Amino acid sequence: MDTVKHQKKNTSALKKSKSVKNINHYTNVRGLPSIEKIVSSVEDTPRPISTQIVGTIPEWIKGNFLRNGPGKFEIGNHKFNHWVDGMALMHQFKISNGQVTYKSRFLSSDSYQTNKEHNRIAISEFGTVTMPDPCKNVFQRFLSRFESHKPTDNANMSFVTYKGDYYVSTETNIMHKVDPDTLETEKVDWSKFIAVNGATAHPHTEPDGTTYNMGNSYTSKGSYYNIIQVPPTKKTEDETLEGATVLCSIPSVDKTKPSYYHSFAMSENYVVFIEQPIKLDLLKIMTGKLRRKSISDGLFWDPKLNTIFHLIHKHTGKVSSLKYLAKPLSTFHQINAYEEDGFLIIDLCASDDGQAITSYNIQNMRKSGEALDEVYNTLSRAFPRRFVLPLNVGPDTPYNQNLITLPNSIATSVRIAKNKVFCTHEDLHGEDLHEYGGLEFPQINYHKFNTHPYRYFYGCGFRHLVGDTLIKMDLHGKRMKVWEHPGQYPSEPVFVPSPNATEEDDGVIMSVVITPDEDKSTFFLVLDAKTFEELGRAVVPVNIPYGFHGTFNATA
Repeated sequence: MDTVKHQKKNTSALKKSKSVKNINHYTNVRGLPSIEKIVSSVEDTPRPISTQIVGTIPEWIKGNFLRNGPGKFEIGNHKFNHWVDGMALMHQFKISNGQVTYKSRFLSSDSYQTNKEHNRIAISEFGTVTMPDPCKNVFQRFLSRFESHKPTDNANMSFVTYKGDYYVSTETNIMHKVDPDTLETEKVDWSKFIAVNGATAHPHTEPDGTTYNMGNSYTSKGSYYNIIQVPPTKKTEDETLEGATVLCSIPSVDKTKPSYYHSFAMSENYVVFIEQPIKLDLLKIMTGKLRRKSISDGLFWDPKLNTIFHLIHKHTGKVSSLKYLAKPLSTFHQINAYEEDGFLIIDLCASDDGQAITSYNIQNMRKSGEALDEVYNTLSRAFPRRFVLPLNVGPDTPYNQNLITLPNSIATSVRIAKNKVFCTHEDLHGEDLHEYGGLEFPQINYHKFNTHPYRYFYGCGFRHLVGDTLIKMDLHGKRMKVWEHPGQYPSEPVFVPSPNATEEDDGVIMSVVITPDEDKSTFFLVLDAKTFEELGRAVVPVNIPYGFHGTFNATA
């Protein structure tokens, strides 16, 4: 497939090797550069500082580019184990009249304050279990091992919106409402409004502001996946999640081992929940503190299980009796989903192995040389895929033949039982994407094209443990455009439409680019979304760790 002329070829390191099944090597990369500084602690910058503009930041861009991610990886002499454990650091790039200022604040969570007060890790995180308080006597420390893990409020994953307000979120029941201008926060607990034990950091929002999310609940009868609906607007200025409801609850097939999910998909009429073979062993998690094991120890990949797509009608809460099956896959982020001619098309980033999440511990990310290469080569890469689910399966629908009648689709869906359809995917890429390590952190022109047919998506190429390129994929011909520079690691791209846009890719792509080989030279990047050429950058005179997700908060 075509790629833009300005990209630099760097493909020799990513020649695909034949998998050696017993040790699961997916690639044969050699000589990866160290990225240790990407997961190094920094201080926050609570007062706005100026940046150096190179090129031109379009003057029509006015607002705050908000980013979230870990910023502190040690407390006193104690070190966090996993990348997602680091203390949340919120970033704001304020853009106005072609100029950019930067500031950041550590989230003043209970976890952060308690850790700071004790000068040690006092609250357990996903990959780190807290040690007994040395100030307690032996008996008190022994008893503390029988306590279960308290949910963290270290919301370091994303910025999301409910009822027009901004929140930082992780996957527990606690979020923090954020003033996008001051970055001051207020704690909000999902369980005060609905009976859930957590919610994802990736809700979906309708054009009218109605928001959908998913969250688990654990009861004496087993584990349930809950579809959550939040009203579009506030009745009073200070309200938060009032009016949130559980649209429906889906029981986990295995009551004590529900699937882990990071996000879900949404079409015009359906929420699509993907029950994947990454499982949570609740008994292990509940006894983790006793065994001195973190929550991540209770996560496991079961490739003997199929993936199940569940469809829930958004307006009735009814769960479809049809179950759409696929081979075992792991998916963290969906690209888009829409309905067309009696089919539901769902595009997502997926890999064939679900063990990556536990491999992203900080020790692995700080390795170098052959040890770093080994970590990368044993991780399965994620690629964009399309599944096509037939919606109209009835008594007369034939068995054992492909039901997909959409032109140019090579995905398949075959009815194998009364209420079961087995699906295979279509790759949404050409061979050239293998040269860039697959694609993750996908984004689209969300406000105009989410739940609708679309042409373009954007993401990061992963020739390293983190994104090292920005990619634009054109579904017409599956052709790519790539932005890349050696030693520079761009974060999730965010699309912002230009004023009076008429085409899907009229706008800009925003990203924060980390430069671990150069001190204090991280920059905010703006690309022309159509040509994928750089328009300008704002160089920030402080170091910033690589983060997870962000959003653009437009201001008048």
